Parts: sequence; structure tokens; C-alpha cells
Amino acid sequence: MRSIAATALCLLIVISAGAQAQLKAPTESAMDRFLRYVKIDTQSAEDQTTTPSTRKQLNLANLLARELTALGAQNVRVSEFGIVYAMVPGNLPDNAKVPVVGLIAHMDTSPAVSGENVNAIIHKNYQGGNIVLPNDKTQVITPDKNPELKQMIGDDIITADGTTLLGSDDKAGIAEIMTMIDTLRQNPQLKHGNIAIAFTPDEEIGGGIEKFDIEAFGAKVAYTVDGGELGEISDETWSARTATVTFQGKSTHPGSAKGIMVNAMYALGDYVSRFPKDMLPETTEKRVGFVHPYAGVIDVEKSDLKVLLRDFDESGLAAKEKMLRDMVTQTAAKFPEVKITIDVKENYKNMKEVLKNHPELINNAMEAARRSGLKPFMKPIRGGTDGARLTFRGLPTPNLFTGGSNFHGKLEFNSKRGLEKSTETLVNLVQIFAEKS
Repeated sequence: MRSIAATALCLLIVISAGAQAQLKAPTESAMDRFLRYVKIDTQSAEDQTTTPSTRKQLNLANLLARELTALGAQNVRVSEFGIVYAMVPGNLPDNAKVPVVGLIAHMDTSPAVSGENVNAIIHKNYQGGNIVLPNDKTQVITPDKNPELKQMIGDDIITADGTTLLGSDDKAGIAEIMTMIDTLRQNPQLKHGNIAIAFTPDEEIGGGIEKFDIEAFGAKVAYTVDGGELGEISDETWSARTATVTFQGKSTHPGSAKGIMVNAMYALGDYVSRFPKDMLPETTEKRVGFVHPYAGVIDVEKSDLKVLLRDFDESGLAAKEKMLRDMVTQTAAKFPEVKITIDVKENYKNMKEVLKNHPELINNAMEAARRSGLKPFMKPIRGGTDGARLTFRGLPTPNLFTGGSNFHGKLEFNSKRGLEKSTETLVNLVQIFAEKS
């Protein structure tokens, strides 16, 4: 029986591969969808009390809801928090025999760089060398710092014009999911079960996913489509905490300040000077964690500093928190009149702790990438995803590539092949779940 089953599975794969080679094209290419979506400003904003943090994210949410309906998705709705939900019905004799697979991408772009009036530039038939962005020629994408460019000879590279980010993070993921739905609709011979779709706001500020309704979403397992270069699959993120260090001084008129004023800024400056240089994000890579003082308010009366703590291991994260607390003690000893407090909050945990129990999710993703002609590889994310939080809430959610690079900056780029191969991988992925069930 095992031999017969193995033969049947091989035949399914061969049939699937043959069908894939003769697919009817989607009504709109992944690249054209992507170029439309990046024109819509969806930048999120930190320190807001509402979800979504910016109302303009709803412009894309409502557009996607309309397009999902036109593509035949069912139960399409935009929640009060700006989350787009939908279900793509399967085409199997009994869809209940296949687990509902979820695909998720986020709509917002990073607060770090403007996403307004994005002017996408297509560098056709890239032949190597530097890519100079036309509206700010100091912005240059180089093969030295972007070795993936060496694999993109002959491709059409997509960048912004040098004045904004591109928005590939994560409008590439959105375009790829939408084009996958379109491709399945145009090719009913591609067999798949029910597919849950969600597009979320505020991923870049770590907020929107808290409002995600897993039960209503309806998936048993899911993937965020929010990764980098082609073939990159991730089942591991940082464990993350954020520290807020507050320095309380005393203000008075500077003309009569002698013996009265206590300037909190000096204590903050001393504290910042104590950060070990080999533990900063600009000096670390791969599996080495970091501490990152990234924002603050400087004032005589009260200054504060926000610090990111990141590590793949909980023990490493705890050691970094202890270091920050020890630094408080050291600075307080030097500035005894300044009251210094530190508050540390957990953001998310390394999703590997849960996903190690779901190897089939990674195996299926790697097989889907191989069927698309790619060489998949595992890479831990030096960051977080919506999937990390969903995983710990009971929905196992690794992360898949989108073809993009240099997220959150003006040197961000993707490519025609990156978008197309990522889409093809998603088409293969939903078929694999059907085959194996």
C-alpha cells in the first residue's frame, strides 16, 4: 500500500507540474498589482491609541476588499480595526479533508521613511553594477552591499526614486497573494482546499495583530508573506523586549539655577555612553542579538530613552535586560540627584519555540519553492512578524519570502522575477497541502 500511495503522490506532483507549465495568465500580473498598491500611502504611526494608527491604511483595505470580491472570494469584510478578511473556496470533492491554510500580509509601511507619493522606477534588464536612484543620486544600491543583485542579471529591478521607501514591505506580499487568488480562479485544474486570507494594519509598529480574530479567520495553519530574497523561509524570530529609561531632574530659571537645577539630560547622556559598541545593531549580524537606543525625549526636568532588546534566546534577552538595569545603577551613582527608573515590557517571543512542533509547515513551503525552480533556505528573522504573535496565540505561522530587499529605507527594491516566483510558490504551496491530505 505504501508503494501505491507513493506512486500516486508522484503522479499528482507530475500532473501538477505539467498543469503549472500551461497555466492561463492571471487577469493582472503580480508586478502590475504591486505598482498600483505602492502608490497608496499606508504609513503607520507610533504612539497612537487607535487601530489602525493611521486612517489612510483603510484606503488600501477597502480597495483590497473590493478586489477580493471581484476575484470570487467569500465572506469578504473589513473589520472595525481595518483588518481585511476573506475565504477563497477550495475546489476539491471534499474541502473538509484539507486543513484551511491562511495567507497573511500587512498593509502598512514603516514610520521610519515616508511612503507618500511613491514613484516606482523599473530598471529594465539589469546588467549588473550600481543602481543610482534618479531623484536623489546619493542613494545608490550597490552589489557589494546587496550580493543578491548578482543573481538578478537580466531581471527588471523595481525601486523608488530615492525620496521615499518603495513599500515592498509588505505590498509585495499583498500583490503576490492577490495574484495567486487570480491565478487559481483562472486555472480551476489547480486543486486546493479552502484558503483564508488576511491583510493587516500596523504590523510595523507591532499593534494591529492584537486585534486579529483567529477564530473568525478560520485557518488551522498560516504563513505570513513578508520575507526577503527568493527562497528565504523563516520559522524563527527574535524574542523581543522594549525598555523605557526615565531620568527625572529639576528645572528652574537658568538665571537663578545655582544649587537648584538638576539637569536630567546629563544623566541620559552618561547612560547612552555606557552601551557596549559590540552590542549595537550596526555592529551585529546573523544570530548575534543587540540593544538599540532608538528614540527619546531630552529635557532638563524629565528625559527618557527607549531601547530595543533583541535576542534569539530567552537567556540572552534576560542578560541584556540585566545589563541595562546595571547601567541604571552605575549612572545613578554618578548623578545621585537624578531619579532614574527603568520599565521593561515583552513584545514577542521567538516563534521557533512553537513551530519546531510543526515541521510539515516548513517542509511544504520548501517543496513549493523547489517546484518553482528556487533553492529554498532557512534564515532566522532579525526582526519580528505578525506570525510570531499569532503562533503563540495558537495559529502556527512561519514566514515566506516576497523577493524584496532593504526594507524600511530608500534603497528598498524588488524585481519582476521576485514577484512572479513568490506568487508561483504560493500557488504550489496550496496545491501541496491538497496533495498531502
